[in-house]
Amino acid sequence: MDTPTEMDFAPSQLDIPTASEEITGSCSLNMMKEEIQGRRSRTKKMWIHNSLILLAILILSCSPAVAGIGCPASCKCNDEIYVVECEGSKLDVLPIALNPALQRLDLRNNKIKSVDEAFQFYKDLVYVDLSFNHFVSIQPNSFIYQEKLKELYLNRNKLSAITNKTFNGLVSLTVLNLRENYIEELNASLFSGLKMLEELNLGKNRISRIDKNAFEGLISLRVLYLDDNMLSTVPTESFGVLGSLAELHIGLNAVASLPDDAFKGLSTLSLLDLGMAGLANISVNAFRGLNGLRTLNLAGNRLQTVPTKQLSHLQRLEDLMIGQNEFVTIGKDSFKGLINLKKLDITSASNLVTIEKDAFAENLNLETIVLASNKKLEHIEDGAFVGLPNLKHLILRGNSFKSFSEGMASWSELRTLEVTDHHIKCDCSLLWLGNLMALKNISNVQCSSPPHLRERYLKTLSSVDLDCSFVDPRQTAILISLMTGSVILMGGLGLFLFRYRQRVREALKDYKWNKRAISRKEHEYQKTFSDDDYIIRAQHHNVKPIPVTEL
Repeated sequence: MDTPTEMDFAPSQLDIPTASEEITGSCSLNMMKEEIQGRRSRTKKMWIHNSLILLAILILSCSPAVAGIGCPASCKCNDEIYVVECEGSKLDVLPIALNPALQRLDLRNNKIKSVDEAFQFYKDLVYVDLSFNHFVSIQPNSFIYQEKLKELYLNRNKLSAITNKTFNGLVSLTVLNLRENYIEELNASLFSGLKMLEELNLGKNRISRIDKNAFEGLISLRVLYLDDNMLSTVPTESFGVLGSLAELHIGLNAVASLPDDAFKGLSTLSLLDLGMAGLANISVNAFRGLNGLRTLNLAGNRLQTVPTKQLSHLQRLEDLMIGQNEFVTIGKDSFKGLINLKKLDITSASNLVTIEKDAFAENLNLETIVLASNKKLEHIEDGAFVGLPNLKHLILRGNSFKSFSEGMASWSELRTLEVTDHHIKCDCSLLWLGNLMALKNISNVQCSSPPHLRERYLKTLSSVDLDCSFVDPRQTAILISLMTGSVILMGGLGLFLFRYRQRVREALKDYKWNKRAISRKEHEYQKTFSDDDYIIRAQHHNVKPIPVTEL
């Protein structure tokens, strides 16, 4: 293609002022010459730029066989499925000569700073990943031609601001990721044109202010990330338009308290993540209206006690994470009202010492309890896990237990049991646990004491190793019970005899006297009625003796 000549830039084409205009104008001849030269230069550059773009498009659209000619050497281009991958290719501009039918474009981890004019030629894009680049700003209407685009990733850039024109044209967009940028505030109607958007990630920015109309127009939004920002309060007023929201992530902020109805309008919310939000106080009705909530994360806050009353509103809650808080005790009925709770996770609660009996008395649907890495937890009352018919998974690793009580839980009903990472003293009281481990495929425990059993596995130890007097500790318990009962009975009898000893003596004396009297009478009777006397007395009374006939 020929380079434009001087004739191509005639004064008539460049709209150069006429002679009469020169006379009447205020510009000097030198200024006029500079203006003409400047216009010629700009026009020449624009002509060349547009010509190159047009040439590239014509080449790529003529034949599929030559479509790969515009693929940068560091990229992978697949023209059968219209995918281009240029991750980590050290690109500083968008590739200009890719296949116009391109649908998926991966430009992660490059040095691109802006969306230029080349982007308008890829109108069939449905997926674009521009994460881990050097974007500082995005010009309005940069995506005006991407009407088919569904997923746009701009995370891990240097964006400090967005406007309500930044995303114009993205009428089909369902996922927008702006995580890890420098955005400080969300103004009104920023996303009003994104009617189809389902997931918006604004996490790990510097957002401290959210306008009450910031989310206006997001009628299809299902997932919202606001975590790891600089929010000091929950933006309750902004949530009113998010009637379809199912997940809200707002942890890692500086929200000291939750007022009543903090999440008003989010009746369809299923997951609420408040992990590490800085919470020290939760109002009694903070969760009111969240009738469909199934998962709640309260871990990593500053709660002094389990918020029993506050949680009681969440009757459909199934999964609760509440570790890394400051409570000391899990008391009786701590989770009252959570009748559908299936999983409870209390991990790394650094001050937790005791779990009382009946702490989970109302949570009959519990299937999994995780009590892990609670460094001060050394006491769980007997029966704490008894009466939970659906409990199948019990995780007790990394606490401070030195032993386990057989009455703590219905151990034989468990499918999963983890009791590792403890300083266990292996003695006869744990013979039952070793037998259980040998019977079921559950985690093993290493002994820390006594010294001769150190680092040996409990499952491999016999009753002799554990210094048991009886093979079965239950037999020992039965024998001890019988012996104890006998001692008590004998003691009671002795006390009775001591207390009523006078009456007992009299009774024995009377018994002996009566016995002697009866013996004396019998003796006298025997003397009185001897055989000889009987014959004499019979003759005396003319009684005929009965003849005896020998047979």
